[in-house]
Amino acid sequence: MSTTSGTPSGPQAAEKETPARRPSEYSLLESLPVEVAGGITFTVRSVPAADPSAPVVLILPAMVMKAKHYMHLAKALNAQGVSVALCDLRGQGESTPALLDQPNFGYREMIEIDLPAVTAAVRERFPDSELHLFGHSLGGQLSLLYAAANPGAVESVTVIGTGTVYWRAFGIRRWFEALRDIQWIGLVARVKGHWPGGVLIPGAMAGRVMVDWSRHSLTSHYRPTGTSRDYDRLLAEMTTRVLAISLADDHLGPKSNVDFLESKMKAAAVSRWHIDGDSPVTHRDHFEWVKDSPVIARVATDWIRTGVATPAS
Repeated sequence: MSTTSGTPSGPQAAEKETPARRPSEYSLLESLPVEVAGGITFTVRSVPAADPSAPVVLILPAMVMKAKHYMHLAKALNAQGVSVALCDLRGQGESTPALLDQPNFGYREMIEIDLPAVTAAVRERFPDSELHLFGHSLGGQLSLLYAAANPGAVESVTVIGTGTVYWRAFGIRRWFEALRDIQWIGLVARVKGHWPGGVLIPGAMAGRVMVDWSRHSLTSHYRPTGTSRDYDRLLAEMTTRVLAISLADDHLGPKSNVDFLESKMKAAAVSRWHIDGDSPVTHRDHFEWVKDSPVIARVATDWIRTGVATPAS
């Protein structure tokens, strides 16, 4: 003898039982579309301060990292009274087309095409604000090179986990490792036209980005494919002030590499903050530092306003 109940079963039941996914906090932020040549689009997300004339900080992500990963940092900066903008790099996160659905690109496209358009959009949204860049790892390199090539475009640049990947800047015990791994990535990127992910860089990256990156690692010079600019000279002449933050447990961007990159900025007023064991920042890895965003945001915003970096204690 069989019985039936009033409870639906099968696909219809699954449909009814699946709760609607709530939109993420990041996706609810104010958004501004930006398009550049070739139909490449970006979405600039912003967290405005109560004061429309407060400084605005544009956060630029690391390789393969999505801008939404920095939401905790954005909220911490905003809590210090500044406006914040976030944007994915080309081929990452909300930018379209997807990485493998667009022509190959490298540092030149990101510095000379993408960043001028993104910063112009941020300035249009916050017309009464000074613009400051905050870059993590690759985002920091791009920020510095953009500022060097465009004097006066931004008021300052803060970088974290951003060092040269020049092989001799690593400690002597890591010279072979740096040469082997980074040049292997560059070779694969040349052959395949992109880096599929794996050694050091877990996610996919555009081929020319990794070729430019590996060439810099071999020579110490910034020579993006297709550029007419001498970025090493521009970095040496740059006068935009810089706050360079390094982390004691950062295997990918150790202090020696940050120091080497700092040495290229001969004319800039560079403030250094090395986060070590005496700091209240307890997450000192290349990525985990985001968990201590309130501490980092306080130091960074104090420096933005005063030009003086007072490490937290």
